[in-house]
Amino acid sequence: MTLWEVDIYPASGHVDRLAAAIVGDAEDLQIATHLEIATAHGFLVQADFDADHIQLLADQLLVDNVVESAVVAQAGDAALAEPPAPIYDRLIHVMPKPGVMDPVAQSTQGAIADFGKPAEAVRTFRKYWIGGLDDQQTDRLVNKLLANDSIEQVIQGPIQLERLSFGKSQPFELKTVGIRALDDDGLAKLSKEGQLYLTLVEMQTIQKYFQELGRDPTDIELETVAQTWSEHCSHKTLAGKIAYKDEKQELRFDNMLKETIFAATQEIRKSLGDNDWCVSVFKDNAGVVTFNDEYNVCFKVETHNHPSALEPYGGANTGIGGVIRDPMGTGMGAKPICNTDVFCFAPPETDPGSLPPGVLHPRRVMKGVVSGVRDYGNRMGIPTVNGAVYFDERYLGNPLVYCGNVGLLPVDMSFKEVKPNDLIVAVGGRTGRDGIHGATFSSAELTSESESLSGGAVQIGNAITEKMVLDVLLEARDRNLYNAVTDCGAGGFSSAVGEMGEELGAEVWLEKAPLKYEGLSYTEIWISEAQERMVLAVPEEKWPELEALFASEGSEAVILGKFVPTGNLKLTYNGETVGELDMRFLHDGRPPIVRDAVFTPPTVHPLSLTGEDQSSLGDDLRKILSSLNVASKEWIIRQYDHEVQGGSVIKPLVGVQNDGPSDAAVVRPVLNSRKGIVLSCGMNPHFGDFDPYDMAASAIDEAMRNCVAVGADPSKIAILDNFCWGYTDRPETLGTLVRAALACRDLALALGTPFISGKDSLNNEFSYVDEEGNKQTIAIPPTLLISAMGQVEDVSTCVTMDFKGAGNRVYVVGLTKDELGGSHWSLINKRAGGQVPQVDTDLSKKVFAGIHAAIQAKSVAACHDLSEGGLAVALAEMAFAGGLGAEVKLDNVPHALSDPSAVALLFGESNTRFVCEVPEEDAAKFEAALKDAPFAQIGQVASHKELVVQHDGQKLLDEPIELLKQAWQAPLNW
Repeated sequence: MTLWEVDIYPASGHVDRLAAAIVGDAEDLQIATHLEIATAHGFLVQADFDADHIQLLADQLLVDNVVESAVVAQAGDAALAEPPAPIYDRLIHVMPKPGVMDPVAQSTQGAIADFGKPAEAVRTFRKYWIGGLDDQQTDRLVNKLLANDSIEQVIQGPIQLERLSFGKSQPFELKTVGIRALDDDGLAKLSKEGQLYLTLVEMQTIQKYFQELGRDPTDIELETVAQTWSEHCSHKTLAGKIAYKDEKQELRFDNMLKETIFAATQEIRKSLGDNDWCVSVFKDNAGVVTFNDEYNVCFKVETHNHPSALEPYGGANTGIGGVIRDPMGTGMGAKPICNTDVFCFAPPETDPGSLPPGVLHPRRVMKGVVSGVRDYGNRMGIPTVNGAVYFDERYLGNPLVYCGNVGLLPVDMSFKEVKPNDLIVAVGGRTGRDGIHGATFSSAELTSESESLSGGAVQIGNAITEKMVLDVLLEARDRNLYNAVTDCGAGGFSSAVGEMGEELGAEVWLEKAPLKYEGLSYTEIWISEAQERMVLAVPEEKWPELEALFASEGSEAVILGKFVPTGNLKLTYNGETVGELDMRFLHDGRPPIVRDAVFTPPTVHPLSLTGEDQSSLGDDLRKILSSLNVASKEWIIRQYDHEVQGGSVIKPLVGVQNDGPSDAAVVRPVLNSRKGIVLSCGMNPHFGDFDPYDMAASAIDEAMRNCVAVGADPSKIAILDNFCWGYTDRPETLGTLVRAALACRDLALALGTPFISGKDSLNNEFSYVDEEGNKQTIAIPPTLLISAMGQVEDVSTCVTMDFKGAGNRVYVVGLTKDELGGSHWSLINKRAGGQVPQVDTDLSKKVFAGIHAAIQAKSVAACHDLSEGGLAVALAEMAFAGGLGAEVKLDNVPHALSDPSAVALLFGESNTRFVCEVPEEDAAKFEAALKDAPFAQIGQVASHKELVVQHDGQKLLDEPIELLKQAWQAPLNW
């Protein structure tokens, strides 16, 4: 076999865009200011081809001859190493490590076969010629920008590989782990070095189980228990026994999650009686609610934090791919109709010299995460319609990546049941070493060594494979060819088969799994989290039809085993039993986590406004608009396709130039119906520094008011919780989590808003040793994302936030309170103290109902919720989104302030408030709808292009909306 190399360059006269981007990034990261670089990309093709055939492939398949040119030769040929110009003195190749998923190479190999001659192997690479740097600068450039050691290998100089070796078959060897004789130190060492990440009590429980069996576990048995018992899969902290204490109460939970969030949902459902619109909550891959007579809708939001910290593109890519598979694996399989995403990053202007070892620069993380989510969603043809981005220095070691998906599910396909003797069928992608230990790794704290130790926990996705699986899966569903389906997520086959067979038992024949390459052990096959795989329970008589259907669409389907009513999980490899576990021990044998939780509220000092200079209010407004958490996220939004599938009604950006910030997305999932779903989110981590209870309450209120602002019915909004926290073994950290969960319970019950699904990601801390040899830890702030899904009967009644017409009235609805604590005004002015915003649920219900009634009465031209930046920011955003000005007076703003200062009225961030634009002729209808809520007219929309604000007869603001818009758009206008 010959190893051919195809180098592909920008054609003569075309810009080397990759080189230009690297130069800019190198300057941003202070790696080099005088970098000279040229780039190429290419393919290594291992095949029995002659020179003419490889040239034919280059010309007709691999190269875009309009904008690219190619050089073809055998790998290692000196001609391939020649620099394009004499200024370059170094040659660097970067390619995926052996065993790392390479989707482009995979699809290229298939395309090459279509030319009549197959290639044995294909691999992609990137090529860089570098000039003007010394050795140290070159190393920094390579390690910080050009390559990621988690998934890529670097070759200095020409490629000298003899062949593309991905794996070699190994002789079978059954491995056992001597656990029965270990002392506690030995158990702890095994847990850590084996990347099991189990507690000592859990290791002791496993030890006792096998002592009673009279044998040691095999490696696959130990790994199976570790996957199933991982924090990621079993949520053992939130579902554990907790003794909680704060300054007012002491509580004991046997299962904290069930007794707070779950319990609230059950109580709400009971109160609804025959009008219960929840279908399936907290028991399938996604929460399901009713939509219309024909369809239900389901919603799931996942986190993919740890992998995204190591490899931002791959981590986020597989995060969105994984959550898309959740609705696909809900009931008998839902059709994904839209995506959501929420990101938390450290500030992109972070000094590169301040980065701890093992931490990628936030700018690189941000670009990688955004492109990973973009590529997967766009390639699958699923619109990304809603999201948010938050910045805080404490996300430096652990960026947070929340990915969500909504699916459409036929009413009669909303449940599933595995039947005895159903075949275990794996469909979709092949299994490789990517993603091994992903579930256990996600349950651990990151360190400066995680990049090198846990790189295998990062998967690389292939959206095209998942799209093929999706299309044929829905066809198989409609033909009734299987009884149950789930996705291979964390833990791979281990968790998918283990969960499906929990009530029955299962026998798995591991050698049947299709592999990406040779050399995987039976354990690696079982726990790999390679992407794009689903597991079906198929009646034996329907297997031939299902196999033929998948084959007709170019998607693999293979029998892995059978669900058998033994109560055991039995794993075999080429006829040898390699593992056998009692399902009851596997799923119910984990010892309960018993933990103490303590919450001591921080001392709150009053925030004095004495002596505030009103002449600086315009500067304050521009500073808030240009702060990262308020500024436009257009650079991200415009990379996503939010129109595909044709159902988008209200998009992420709205207004006369489609660049204003929408409160929520509205989508028609069924195109021949006017009924829509509304998607929004709420989160404010900074409030958690004051009180996690108020943070959680405010997040729920924000998610709901975003939904209500566009027209959603507040009586039918479902919400999801995603807790991302630090190291919860500390009682004070766990105390903040419990306090947030208590708020979730209380708000859900008070507002009649059920939780239908959720997910947690704990231990989001990063540890390293500083230059003085001291251990340092960066913990994320307690971060709770609330995602909301509402519904509208007729999408034509929905409204957007941009001002529509000069002369229309401007109203404020809701109460402004003395709540500047944690506000953006206090942040930009470095003012500590103050009361953080709280939620008055009685007021919330009245305001939400009134706003909904006013929108249904078609009396509202525009509606915008008040959140970050308060009234001043809301007015500015409505004005520049609509291309109109406004003239308002603060004297009439409804408030509960002892001192109604301009700062408190303009920049307070109290909950449950809206600004509404109302045509003069509809004012009576609007006011009648809001009769039970506090509201007042504060001014009118103006034809001029300024935001003018007066108070007590003084003009406080007279700001051109174009300048406000520029301040808002500039920070992330990359």
